Amino acid sequence: MPCRLLLRSLVFASLVATLAADPLTRQLEIDFGRDVASRNLKGLATRSDGRVLPGPVFTDLSGPKIGDILWTLQPRDAERIMLKSSQGTTDRIGSYRYLVGTGPDGKVQEVTVNAADSAYTVREVADVPETQAIALHALPDGAILVGTSPTAAVYLFKDGRNLARVPLPADSVFDFLALSDGSVLAATGNPGKIYRLDLKKFAAAGVIEGKAGDDKLLADKGVILFGEIRDRNVRRLARVADGRIIAGSSPKGNIYSFTASGGAPLILQENRDGEVVDLLPMEDGGFYAALVFAADSASRINRPIDPKAADAKDKPPAVEEKPGFTGRSTVVHFPAGGFPEHVMTKPNIAFYRLARHLGWLLLTAGELGDAFGYDPVARRSLTFAGSGSSQLNDLAPMGDGRFLVLRNNAPGLGLMAFAPAAARELETKRLDLGQPGELGALRFARMHGIGPAGLKLQVRTNFGSDELEGWTPWTDLKLRDGAFAADGLRGRYLKLRLQIPAAAADFLIDKAVVHSLAQNRRPALTDFRILAPNLGLIPAAERAPNATMTLTQVLFPNTRDGKDDGGDKRKEALLNSQVVSAPGTQIVYWTVADADGDALTYTFSIRPEGTEAWTDLAVGTAENFVQFETGGLAEGLYFTRLTVSEQSPRPAAQRLGYTFETDSLLVDRTPPAITATAATRADGILSISVSGRDALSLLEGAEFVLNNGTRLTVVHPADGILDGREERFIAEIPDARAAGANSVEIILYDRPGNATSTRLPLK
Repeated sequence: MPCRLLLRSLVFASLVATLAADPLTRQLEIDFGRDVASRNLKGLATRSDGRVLPGPVFTDLSGPKIGDILWTLQPRDAERIMLKSSQGTTDRIGSYRYLVGTGPDGKVQEVTVNAADSAYTVREVADVPETQAIALHALPDGAILVGTSPTAAVYLFKDGRNLARVPLPADSVFDFLALSDGSVLAATGNPGKIYRLDLKKFAAAGVIEGKAGDDKLLADKGVILFGEIRDRNVRRLARVADGRIIAGSSPKGNIYSFTASGGAPLILQENRDGEVVDLLPMEDGGFYAALVFAADSASRINRPIDPKAADAKDKPPAVEEKPGFTGRSTVVHFPAGGFPEHVMTKPNIAFYRLARHLGWLLLTAGELGDAFGYDPVARRSLTFAGSGSSQLNDLAPMGDGRFLVLRNNAPGLGLMAFAPAAARELETKRLDLGQPGELGALRFARMHGIGPAGLKLQVRTNFGSDELEGWTPWTDLKLRDGAFAADGLRGRYLKLRLQIPAAAADFLIDKAVVHSLAQNRRPALTDFRILAPNLGLIPAAERAPNATMTLTQVLFPNTRDGKDDGGDKRKEALLNSQVVSAPGTQIVYWTVADADGDALTYTFSIRPEGTEAWTDLAVGTAENFVQFETGGLAEGLYFTRLTVSEQSPRPAAQRLGYTFETDSLLVDRTPPAITATAATRADGILSISVSGRDALSLLEGAEFVLNNGTRLTVVHPADGILDGREERFIAEIPDARAAGANSVEIILYDRPGNATSTRLPLK
């Protein structure tokens, strides 16, 4: 038992030491998962637990204009890419062909990417009358299926020629899915249906102009209804390992399951106000679904303004200004034979596409060209390097750890490469210290696979919150005492840049903490009172400190910025103190606020009017009042001052002080003089008046005491305003109350409580 008590005492002592930490030094935690934007990552990734690890490099590719709105990206060399992916080989040629569906001109472009040169070329391969070419599928023989909107039509192009067009009874074709028997499924919107395309019949259908006919006509052209849903749109299709067809809808965002032969669907998950933006099958028979939830139906891809209105030919077309996306996106895992599980959610960000890289999920998104990921083993979300464009709305694998990414606003292509990077770098968002201050050391909690000497850190500061203006140049932080620091850095806001050499292959860097000393602000006098004289104070005992503490105090010791509440306890005790009559005693009370919570001491001094010598009545006291006797002071007016000084733990060289000129104090022990009295009777009323004058103070009132026991106090003067050293007071007493009285004692008193009296006979 003694050992257990000793252990408990040591734990309690350590907790008290934590809670009583130096209140002057502030700590700002840098959570890299929260404080680094996707576009400010290069060769690095951040995790939702705040750590930094190796990641991809995002490169914007150069090339000619593809279109104003880029909808869909499909590999044209899919077989070669799949072979490379399975064999883990590197393509020596280095060029890849992709199809891009565009709007509002309804064109399909073939893009040839040369990753080695970070460039691409463009060749038009299809042009449809509809404004949007949304869905694409490359066939093994080189032909292309094109699905359009706002009129749902399926086209077959080969070698630039339109071989077939079959209009469907819907508004849009959103997705294609190739099946193992050689047929292709087409997902439509308004209504939400799925059609199976028999490619042999479809190729012989020819070009059908206008709108769709009946089901028999469609069947004759090789288009057969596979299934339909009650929701308005079938947005995405996928085939899982057991042969089932998975469909995702909008505007509800439901997930459906069809058998391999079609028919009525089963609902795997019901949602509302959502859109299924992508489905990703897994080898184990399960799949992932990416969903976006929003209260409105506005397009997540902003439409550019007329490019002819651009200021210059070399500038990208301007984009309509629209409010940022205010919904949320989520990734749901549907295990084979299990219940769906939400694994990742992002507020105010719209997801677009899902892919796989090794064991990670890869997601492209907007509003700021974000790229995210999810690690199923660590069960953590990831942030990857993103683009300067605002939206990454499609991606396609290149088979060797590289992905081609379709970007919008400004439209173009990007390359995301997970290969070892020549330079790895991140830059944090603008971090707020809370108030201006001086930066101290920056420390990392832990590092794995790399030491502090392998890092390069730079920082810049700003006293303003503007993202572009007012920043200092980047300053290198030097390694000192296991931390990174530089002298003379001041500001309220800071940005941190972290660089890691290419030699670091596998590492994990934990969160960082930057220490700072906030600007020392001067104390402010918020209240000063000179109480009425002749009152004494009996101070109440201070409230005893709590013998226990809460878990909140242990987990969040800096919720009060480390400020000691001792001053508040003293003020609370003082305000609960008793005030008693004490002739010759004077109380002066004040309240001083210190924005930084510094310990303060006070010196209160007075000097008589006409002299320069100050007398200290309280020196270096921590109390916010002083009580003293006035018997030893000559009568007259005294000037007062209050000197406030900061104390420990503030270092002596940093302590601030200030002397406040406070209210004047009047010492008056001389009673007023009565100059006239009178008593008259009329209409049943006895009127008694008294006039008087005081040499130093304002008069306060008069008291009239009849010798029959009637007593009346009058504080309202005859002229209506109690504002002078000379006043006249009148008491009106009914004859019934004055019956039997033959004299009255009149007492005249001033503000300090001095009084004089006289007796007046009554007739």
